[in-house]
Amino acid sequence: IMPVNHDPASDELAAHPSRLPTHPKEVVEEKKAAPQEIFSPPVLHPLDPLTANEINLATKILKKSPYFQKYLRIITVILLEPSDKNVVLNIQPDDEIPRQVTMFIRDPVKHTTLEIIIDLTKETIKNTLELTDVQPSLTFDEMIVADTVLRNDKNFLAAIAKRNLEINNIVFYPFAAGYRDLSDEPSKRRIFRPLVAVSHGKEDNYYAHPVEVMDLDDMIVEVEDYYVVPVPTHTANFNPENITSSNNVPYFPNGLRNDLKPLVITQPEGPSFKVDGYQVTWQKWRFRIGFNVRESLVLHCIEYFDKDKWRSIIYRAAMCEMYVPYGDASPTHSFKNVFDVGEAGLGLLVNSLVLGCDCLGEIHYFDVIVNNNQGQPLLLKNAICMHEEDGGLLWKHTEFVEGRTQVRRSRRLVISTVATVGNYEYAMYWYLNQDGSLNYEVKLTGIIAPGAIGSGKTPVSGGLVAPGTYGPYHQHFFNVRIDWMLDGLKNSLVEVNCEPLPPGKDNLIGNAWTAKETILSTVGQARRTIESKTSRFWKIVNSAVLNQVEQPVAYKLAPMGNVFPLCLENSHQYKRGAFTRYHLWGTVYDPNEMYAAGLYPNQKCEDTGLSKYSEANKDKSLIDSDLVTWYTFGCTHVIRPEDWPVMPVETTGFRLLPHGFFDGNPALDVPLPPNHSRKKNCEECNSNGKS
Repeated sequence: IMPVNHDPASDELAAHPSRLPTHPKEVVEEKKAAPQEIFSPPVLHPLDPLTANEINLATKILKKSPYFQKYLRIITVILLEPSDKNVVLNIQPDDEIPRQVTMFIRDPVKHTTLEIIIDLTKETIKNTLELTDVQPSLTFDEMIVADTVLRNDKNFLAAIAKRNLEINNIVFYPFAAGYRDLSDEPSKRRIFRPLVAVSHGKEDNYYAHPVEVMDLDDMIVEVEDYYVVPVPTHTANFNPENITSSNNVPYFPNGLRNDLKPLVITQPEGPSFKVDGYQVTWQKWRFRIGFNVRESLVLHCIEYFDKDKWRSIIYRAAMCEMYVPYGDASPTHSFKNVFDVGEAGLGLLVNSLVLGCDCLGEIHYFDVIVNNNQGQPLLLKNAICMHEEDGGLLWKHTEFVEGRTQVRRSRRLVISTVATVGNYEYAMYWYLNQDGSLNYEVKLTGIIAPGAIGSGKTPVSGGLVAPGTYGPYHQHFFNVRIDWMLDGLKNSLVEVNCEPLPPGKDNLIGNAWTAKETILSTVGQARRTIESKTSRFWKIVNSAVLNQVEQPVAYKLAPMGNVFPLCLENSHQYKRGAFTRYHLWGTVYDPNEMYAAGLYPNQKCEDTGLSKYSEANKDKSLIDSDLVTWYTFGCTHVIRPEDWPVMPVETTGFRLLPHGFFDGNPALDVPLPPNHSRKKNCEECNSNGKS
């Protein structure tokens, strides 16, 4: 689809705040509007991210329809990927490229949610659905309007006066409502529960000064005032100028370190990857970059070049949900169980990444387009970063008898994005490696959402971080949905457990063990947890393609550090976050099953996602199926003083490794890096003498 010519006066990129104001006295500069044509490259593939032209076109079609009202809030505009994979896999250069979007819209007058599917190719509305019992994700526009309403609410003003606080020093930071009782049902009202803190200036970390409900359709305020706790007075700033203050926790009287020498990374000939639109090739890998306002970064059509042909591995991979349940029973924290993908939208919250800080080296950035509540396109610069980095040792062996050494260093391709979801930052990384493996990693940082506590008291479900301040215990769960295409679209799922052999002729001295394979033959069987005692992992196999030892080709999903949910089974947290009950789920591809917590987790009392998908199809065969795996992983955050005022990075993730997919080590052909040593000729890496 070539860019459509629209009226530039009305179709420019929307001017919008780069972020929410964090202090009532602060004026946030708006990003300047720019002609949308600059950010609407030709659409070359059905899976390309949406362009500014396409969002403008979708909004124009909506405005011409009988469904449009001026007061509607356009929550998200998301590319509706072709449900038939063959349409994507068999697309030819001269073919018309099918492009459809789903617009998720809130009607605050009728208290309903609209799903409107628009065919951009034919410029028609394809389908419309009006729902009364769901709530779409929260939006910036609602937060900004709510801030104004809250500052003028008499009950809230009375509550802060009781604490001797000034309204001009108050900051609201939003939290999704969670679910507490029937009054929170999505059919009854649209709400969020902002928390309150005190800010002493633009550079002050207001999370250090917490003060111990709002209807977003009608902008009606309910003030929940539980008890008066002294507002913590110690600062918790982390900018260089303020860490020298003796009132700061922690306190660095000498300021920044001065003994750090420069570390410079250069690639004088440029990076080894090639970018064609949104298609990337690097070191025998080929894949497509995708992006949407809900999931953020998506990888499509991941392939590896082997034996003179491209071999498919994955059709689509993305983090489809993130769940953060809090473990503190106090009323200002017990409601917190946030679905950051389904209730907020990671794509809308991505950072503009900065060279030398977020990414290091020879960088290729991808800009992306999202939408505001008026259906205008918004440009997010440098939303996705791609670069190469040294990965340490790739392989090595020294023959002491013959005096020979062979060693290679690893290089990996990093595709990353960072989202700020309220107080937390989540940095998400895909690593592609030269040995045919992939890693997915989440780095958690940012600021804990603290609470105030009386002097001399110790929290039951939290950790003290400063006088009068504690961090509630909580967990983070992530779910990555992988739609497999391992040498084709017919794959199976196998569980592997390492077990000792029973005593007998096959295990005379008790040392023998085996790797026992079990086919997970149905969707109902494919609900599995990790088990470190048996070194459990899972294989995705293609039984129709055999390797050189006559075994089905496979990839291995290898868990890394992981956790189990700690909430009780009768809790709303357990019911809402049902996808966390198992670490691995297997289903058969269904284009309507994209999100682990369902399409609308906001204010829902129970799961409408993965547990429902699995139960409804529990008898469906997974053998030689169009297989989708859903892997849940995460971490348990027991707060420590070192997490304050900004957390050092904590890491979680998993690995995907070839397991009989290749005939042997696919990285044997990686050459020695040129000019990698200060020596004129480095013989240690490839020597005929001992190293």
